[in-house]
This record gives sequence, C-alpha cells and structure tokens, in this order.
Amino acid sequence: MGQKQQHPNADPLPEPKKKRRVGFSNIDAGVEPNDCIKIYLVSKKEEVGTSDGYRISPVDLNSFFEEDEKIYGYQGLKITIWISSISFHAYADITFQSTSDGGKGITDLKSALEKIFGETLLENKDDFLQTFSTENNFISFVVSNEEKLQTKASNGHTTHFNGSSEAAFSDLEVVRLMMSNLAAGHLYSRLVPLVLLLVDGSNPIDVTDPSWELYLLTRKKTDQPANAQHILLGFAALYRFYRYPDGSRLRLSQILVLPPYQHKGYGSYLVEVLSNVAISENVYDLTVEEPQEYFQHVRTSFDVKRLLAFEPAQSAVKSAVLHLKQGKLSKKTQVPRFLPSTDVVDEVRKTLKINKKQFLQCWEILIYLGLDPIEKHMEDYVTIICNRVKADILGKDSETAGKEVIEVPSVHDEETSFVMFRLQNSKAGGIQMDEDQTKTQEQQLQQLVDERIKEVKLIAQKVSHKHV
Repeated sequence: MGQKQQHPNADPLPEPKKKRRVGFSNIDAGVEPNDCIKIYLVSKKEEVGTSDGYRISPVDLNSFFEEDEKIYGYQGLKITIWISSISFHAYADITFQSTSDGGKGITDLKSALEKIFGETLLENKDDFLQTFSTENNFISFVVSNEEKLQTKASNGHTTHFNGSSEAAFSDLEVVRLMMSNLAAGHLYSRLVPLVLLLVDGSNPIDVTDPSWELYLLTRKKTDQPANAQHILLGFAALYRFYRYPDGSRLRLSQILVLPPYQHKGYGSYLVEVLSNVAISENVYDLTVEEPQEYFQHVRTSFDVKRLLAFEPAQSAVKSAVLHLKQGKLSKKTQVPRFLPSTDVVDEVRKTLKINKKQFLQCWEILIYLGLDPIEKHMEDYVTIICNRVKADILGKDSETAGKEVIEVPSVHDEETSFVMFRLQNSKAGGIQMDEDQTKTQEQQLQQLVDERIKEVKLIAQKVSHKHV
C-alpha cells in the first residue's frame, strides 16, 4: 500500500495543545461558634485551664459573629473562655492548627469576642489569675454601704419554694443599688456578658438612666467570719416609671440566677423580695418585660400561692367554681369565660401589685384548684380554656370581618398599591377559609390548649398536694 505523501511546500501540522489542569482550592465552609467555643464560670484560679469550673450553655453564640454567623479561616480551632464569678473578668484561650483564607477571609476573633465581653476580657492570663486575689472582695465592697432589703411575706412568715428550708436562706442578702450610684453602673457593666449570653433576646440597660434599679442576691461565705465575703448568686434590673399624679410603676426587665445556683429556689426568693418592695412602697403594679417561659412558671407559681391566701380572690373563685359545676358547658353554643369582676381585679392589683394580665393567668389555675374532684369537671374546664384561647387568637381578626383587599395598578409602586373595601352582603366573622386551612387552624388551637392545660397542671401540682 502506498503512503500518503505530504506536499513539500505545505505548512507543518501544528502540535496538539496540551490540556491545562485546573486545581480548585478547598472552599472554607466555616465553623459554627457554638461548636468550637466552651465557656466556664470559675470561682478560683486553680480552675482556670481545667474543666473543673461550671460549664455554662449560652443562648446562642452564633449571633455574635457577623459573617453568616460562622468563623472562617481557621483549622482545628478551639476557644475556651473562663469567667470569674469573683470579679466577672474573662480570659479566652484560643488554639488552632493553622489559618488560611478560603474565600471568606479570616475572622477577627478578638473583635468578635470583645462584642460579648467588652472591657472585661483580659488578654494576659496572668492578669486574669491575679484578679482572684486583688478583687476578692469586689462584690462585698459594692454592697457594703447599700440598702439591704428584708424578705418577709404579707402574712409575716418567710416563704420559700422547692422544699427549701428557712435555714438554707438565712445567709442570703438582697441589696438594692440605684443606677445613679457609680458603683452600680460599674458592677452592671461587668455583668453585661452574662446578660448577653444567658438572657434570650436581652440588651444591656442604660446605666446613665437613674430610673434603673439593680437588685443583687448575695450570700455570705461562712468560712471567713472575720472578713465576710459576699458571693453573687443572681441579680435583677427594674425600671421605675412615673405615674400621674404622684405614683410609680415597677417593670422587671432582667432577672438572672447564675447557672451554678439555678433550680435551688433562689429565683423564687428574689421574686418574693421584688414583690414585697412593690407592696411596701405602694407602687401601682409590678410588671415583667417579655418574660421567658421558665421564669413565667416561677412567677405564676409564686403569685398563685399568694392568691390562695387572699380572701377577695378566693371568694370570687368559689363563686365561679359553683357556677361552673352547674352544667355541661361543652354542650352550650355560648360558653361564658368565667372572668373575675373588675372590683376583684382592681383589689388584687392594689393589694398584691399583680397586674390584670398576670392575674388572669393565675385565675385559670385557681379555678382548676377549686374544681375538686377535677376529674368530674375536666371536660368543662377544658372548654373554658379552649374558649379563652379562641377569643385571644381569633378575636383579633374581628375588625377585618367582611373586608377584602385587592391590588390595583399604580405608576408609583405596584407592590404597595391596594384598595380595601367592605363587602355589602358580608356578615361579621365571615372570613372564609378552605377545608385545609380550617383543619390547620383547629390543630394549632388545640395545640395551644393542650400546652396551657399541661402548664396549669404543673403549677397546680407545685402549689397544692391535692392535684398530683
């Protein structure tokens, strides 16, 4: 076979191009702060550098980091933070294998931690260890010349919860500091990191506003009688509002029992003191700003116990219970709400400083306690709770009944252009929903009712031995 010959004047064939190999660097996925940061509350320097301190569980560390709530640029990152329960300074031990920019930069850990700890964060470990001796009496110095409050219930007897004896509380002191005092502002500034870490959704108070009051729950160490040292167990921040013409109102904004001392009755003890302050100073009422679920449980348990000993409230409860026992409420088309009268609501506020919203929370529990035996009347009681939940949720839509919104074109902004009008043949409460929407709404309402019944039973069991 003949071979194909190339023309002598033809250009040589180009060499085949070599394929370029493209390498992709690893993209930095980041690490969540909650996964690489551990925080310990320590009471002595020997606990620093170990896991002997009390490890605290912050609400959410991720929210303090701006870039997608993650830390970038570190491999093998571990951050251990120790907070002194003596001076409330902090020290962070940061270790990692290496750093590299994987496309998201390298997180500035120092500035991120300073957002939480501020000036309480010490860079030098030796300086931090030294505070355990140099500021050993920090809390004692702050409370030394401040107003000490006595805790005495309205019946003349000290009351405690969770089975705690009076002896267990004999070495406690509650001290009130006015924020106009520089020492109060200085102390609170050191407590801010704990507020940010442990109080969900809370922001620091304005220490320059003299209307703020700080209440400290402390305990004296008995092993040093000559030089009594105060240990801070918890604190509360209240704001005093002016009420025309010459009165005031108290609002509890922040309350925190330090993690090592929680679930020991100290929170109830502090609530008792604050309630007694409101009564002794005859403020209009004592309210709570956005209470968390567990604190609301503690608060309601305390208030129900007081209401059980308050004759006007008990008289109203007996009347409501007597009326409730008369018939099958679940069979009626219109179910009464069995609310206390305005006079009783006002008397409770004047005497016990419990505002209306809180009293109505307690009222449902008082009714439950009055229905003895509860098993015989449980169906009617659930009907009352269900009726109230529906009124609270669906009642808010009453003003929109019979109204319809339609979009109309506009040269200004199409997304915000609409017209609202009332349908001529519409009836009150005539909001139409399809079958699936109705079923979903009923399920959600039933879930709320079940949760409320469960909470009522828990508090009833806590305040009374009959309902177990």
